[in-house]
Amino acid sequence: MLQPVCGGKFPQEPLMADSNDTGFFSQGTEVESDGTGLGNLDPVSAGRVAGSSVGSNVASNTGDVSHGPWLRRVFVGASGLRSGWSFALYLVMFALIVAVGGWWAQSLHFGELWSQMFTELGVLVAAVIPALVMARIERRPWGAYGLPLRRAFSKLSWVGAIWGFLGITLLLEILHGLHAFDFGHVVLHGVGIVRFAVFWGVVFLLVGFFEEFLLRGYTQFTLARGMGFWPAAVLLSAAFGASHLKNPGEAWTGALAAGLIGLFLCLTLRRTGSLWFAVGFHAAWDWGESFFYSVPDSGAMSPGHLLSSSFHGSRWITGGSVGPEGSLLCFVVIAVMWVGFERMYRGRVPSGDSG
Repeated sequence: MLQPVCGGKFPQEPLMADSNDTGFFSQGTEVESDGTGLGNLDPVSAGRVAGSSVGSNVASNTGDVSHGPWLRRVFVGASGLRSGWSFALYLVMFALIVAVGGWWAQSLHFGELWSQMFTELGVLVAAVIPALVMARIERRPWGAYGLPLRRAFSKLSWVGAIWGFLGITLLLEILHGLHAFDFGHVVLHGVGIVRFAVFWGVVFLLVGFFEEFLLRGYTQFTLARGMGFWPAAVLLSAAFGASHLKNPGEAWTGALAAGLIGLFLCLTLRRTGSLWFAVGFHAAWDWGESFFYSVPDSGAMSPGHLLSSSFHGSRWITGGSVGPEGSLLCFVVIAVMWVGFERMYRGRVPSGDSG
């Protein structure tokens, strides 16, 4: 988990999208061309857009950019504002909102736990608002960025949550079998168990929404327009992993594992057509790690955890101060999840699947 902040074919032809946005990311898409309006077919880039009049509006506004003023060609391609400028504009707006929100939050006085929850809510809002602005500028529906509202908390979200909880469980069971991890005993009692279980459930749901949308929502969609789905996925997953290095107690093994988990979640986006599986997975993995099994998450221990668990042995096996994500065995679990998911979701999401 990032520590709080105070973290195919895209049409080069006229962009078209239906109101349902079903399986948007699950198909290939053309990437942007050099502005000639011809486009280059890239079979591995992301984002199917099925047809309505949205794209024709974009095309009518952009016109034939190949013969327009040179300055216009720098900023505008055949499908509207070029992906690089869209990406930069989104990040600038995000950074400004975070900065203003952080300044305002200094005047508020919450306890440590409530501060963490409101911080996660604040950065989520900071990630969503610029995307809403860009959706208006680019004339795209919200669902194009991976979170179609009609599929919210659908079966796919719960399946993702099951995968996330089972993933961290598998890793810790392996460590337990190697006598490197002890589950300990329950340290919470009575209503405290329910109170902290719900509290951390909400916090990690916010974390899941924020980190998935920031790194695999609008940014993934936008960069994939310019370079293709998997190059964008690798770039953003590397950024996701590297961002963990600033966390106290983090190490390169944990950062690499975070990046590879991010790449796995890009696969789930690719195959399911939305981020709902990824959000459920992310929230459940973090909740299971931090609250239920009570181990460090990216070097940080969460207060109000359930168990008195402990590690024993080499940090290469246990993960050391990083927690289980820093264990070399985490890479084995990631590989198992990748192969299992790839086999279970071989095809693209059916066009009629509304979640």
